[in-house]
Amino acid sequence: MVWSSSSSPKSVILKVEGIHLAFDGIQVLSDVSLELYQGEILAVIGPNGAGKTALLNCINGFYHPYRGHIYFQGRDIINLRPHKLAAMGLSRTFQALETYKTMTVLDTLLSGRHVHMRVNPLQAIFYWPWVHKEEIEHRKAVEDILKFLEMEAIRKKAVGDLSYGLCKRVDLGRALALEPRVLLLDEPMAGMNLEEKEDLARFILDIHEVKDVSVAMVEHDMGVVMDIADRIVVMDWGHVIASGTPAEIRVNQAVIKAYLGEE
Repeated sequence: MVWSSSSSPKSVILKVEGIHLAFDGIQVLSDVSLELYQGEILAVIGPNGAGKTALLNCINGFYHPYRGHIYFQGRDIINLRPHKLAAMGLSRTFQALETYKTMTVLDTLLSGRHVHMRVNPLQAIFYWPWVHKEEIEHRKAVEDILKFLEMEAIRKKAVGDLSYGLCKRVDLGRALALEPRVLLLDEPMAGMNLEEKEDLARFILDIHEVKDVSVAMVEHDMGVVMDIADRIVVMDWGHVIASGTPAEIRVNQAVIKAYLGEE
């Protein structure tokens, strides 16, 4: 399976600078720095326990490093809470499915519009004209995502009744409903078969190219990484040990020794 990405790096949209994170005296991240450019797909790879998910948790405000800075669109966001970052355009998916099993696909995607909703519960009860107008706007945005991710046929189905691959697509759609500038993906291909991976990789490329969303992706499937990433950052034991293009990373001896497993 072969995919390609044609966008070239532009200005820095996300910058991680000298991050240090520890839990109960155990160092999780040590002086981690990286940059995500506008209009690129950046893959973060490394063995289990390297600190990849911890890094994403720092970026979107779940963890708070004791040293370092994180800049999003030029603003230091190190102390901001996740909902504030979501409103700024930083969206996230997780390793495990975090969907609402009893909700329909349509309603699940609507839940991702919460940062853009101006109507309060009291106004919603009385359903004044501007309330109706805003609901139409949000539903239109969701319908566009359903079409974009080819989920129109399952729009009224409960998420819990869907296959694993479709649930992953719904999760991606909800993240897209926030209208992100940067999309953080934590092992999006985990547990998928080949066909599901091909579909999701295609959608990630479409989100990146058509909607101009920059993507930072943690992923273990090296076939996917080498095919769709513009650049790769490699982590091991809480450190960044290499950074470069897929071609450069493929022959990097430190990466081969720590992760790729070749002699």
